[in-house]
Amino acid sequence: MEVFEAIQTRRSIRSYLPDEVPEEKLARILEAARLAPSASNRQPWHFVVVRDAEKRKRLSEGGVFARFLHESPVVIVGCGNKWASPKWYVVDTTIAMQNMVIAATGEGLGTCWIGSFTEKQVKDMLEIPSGFTVVALLAIGYPREEKGLLSKTVRLIKARKKLGEIVSVEKFGNHYVSG
Repeated sequence: MEVFEAIQTRRSIRSYLPDEVPEEKLARILEAARLAPSASNRQPWHFVVVRDAEKRKRLSEGGVFARFLHESPVVIVGCGNKWASPKWYVVDTTIAMQNMVIAATGEGLGTCWIGSFTEKQVKDMLEIPSGFTVVALLAIGYPREEKGLLSKTVRLIKARKKLGEIVSVEKFGNHYVSG
């Protein structure tokens, strides 16, 4: 799959098949994160791969928007090293995680960003050191087929904004028009 096609077809998946993610696919996804750019090349990230069913169940209890995590065969916990890059660790970690999202899409997998978690619970469970902040969780797995009319309707209603609505040229409000 071409990169732009992966960007176009990517969507948030909240229901997964129980099939395991093959190690070679996971390794390529993690490699995509490793290759991400970062401020001063500090690479202030660390990723914890969670496959254990009990841990994923506990992560799914972190908030209303995380309830499906027990279904996802892999959850990646993105941590930022606030000491290595105090101003940029969050941005750098999210750039690396977005690389994972696109790589996973290219591998035929679905993903969903999760910001609904209790940091202390996640840090305690995974023994994450004090210098690191949990930035986000990323569910990864094979998408379960969506059969419901509701899920299809929601996708139609929540269409993407047009470029002219989100891009200005030379000054804010001077709307971009593609040529």
